[in-house]
Amino acid sequence: MTILIADDDPQILRALTVTLGARGYVIHTAADGREALDGVVAHHPDVVMLDLGMPRLDGVQVIEGIRGWSTVPILVVSGRTDAASTVQALDAGADDYVTKPFAMEELLARLRALVRRLAPGDDDAPVVAFGDVRVDLSATTVTRGGAPVRLTPTEWRVLELLLQSPGRLVTRETILTRVWGPFHAKDTGYLRLYFAQLRKKLEPVPAEPRYLVTELGMGYRFVPDGADGADGAGGPGEARAES
Repeated sequence: MTILIADDDPQILRALTVTLGARGYVIHTAADGREALDGVVAHHPDVVMLDLGMPRLDGVQVIEGIRGWSTVPILVVSGRTDAASTVQALDAGADDYVTKPFAMEELLARLRALVRRLAPGDDDAPVVAFGDVRVDLSATTVTRGGAPVRLTPTEWRVLELLLQSPGRLVTRETILTRVWGPFHAKDTGYLRLYFAQLRKKLEPVPAEPRYLVTELGMGYRFVPDGADGADGAGGPGEARAES
């Protein structure tokens, strides 16, 4: 499990890195609010541990920035003990709040409880099949005609986002924000590149996509039964236009 720890106190960062690392967690750190947002985008942590009083962006601003595009669990670890700070952080989207100084065992227990409570069930990670492609969202594997297909981490995140919304339009801005972060919401060149790569690997005829279909000027749609049999899903000609 990967944890991003954001705190401007180097002693806190060092202590948590050593303690949590010794328990098998993979740790990334950030010393201010801007680094925290960048770290969430870069590392896609399973949990964010966050101080409120940080330079550049304070903790509440970081929480609001994360919640604009991610549901990652956020545990606030702060020296602010007043009820107003707790309420503000929770209202912004934090999942739990621990005050400094804290007992390490309590922090670990809160962390375990948070992960246990927010962990998705098996029903949230089904196997999706289309054409001769089979995608196991739980095992993060893809096969085509029974043979393994290798996707890059970014290709996987793009594909996963579409497969989780079968038949529904997923806007370009949504994909860019969820995969690359809120600072890349207008970088549509990324999408053309990665959809071209995905279609080469997964579509029967990449130049005439049936399953990963473009909606011109709007976004993309996963069509489980193929574009020829979908109502309003956008035909192959539309998909070619932005490939």
